[in-house]
Amino acid sequence: MSRFGRFFGLLTAAILAGCGAFTPYPTDPSAANSKDAGPRVAICYNPMETTLDQVRADAQKECAEGTTAEPAGTDWYLQHCPLLLPGRVNFVCTPNAPKR
Repeated sequence: MSRFGRFFGLLTAAILAGCGAFTPYPTDPSAANSKDAGPRVAICYNPMETTLDQVRADAQKECAEGTTAEPAGTDWYLQHCPLLLPGRVNFVCTPNAPKR
């Protein structure tokens, strides 16, 4: 295979791999603000591509049924999220109020 063929193949693979580069995804939640009771979830996202409402909807999918994802803080440390998704929003899954 020629040098150009290898380069073109690698370039194509990189482009295809990057198609989901801006898609928010769940990650390890922060232990900070542990005063908030309940299970925690976190979502990595890019604030230039994703709204906070979309991030909240993704977090709600990660929370158990019968709970609501409540924001518990955002960090930008890049320890759990890649450079293209630098924001990590932490949520606490709080139980819904019982219906009367």
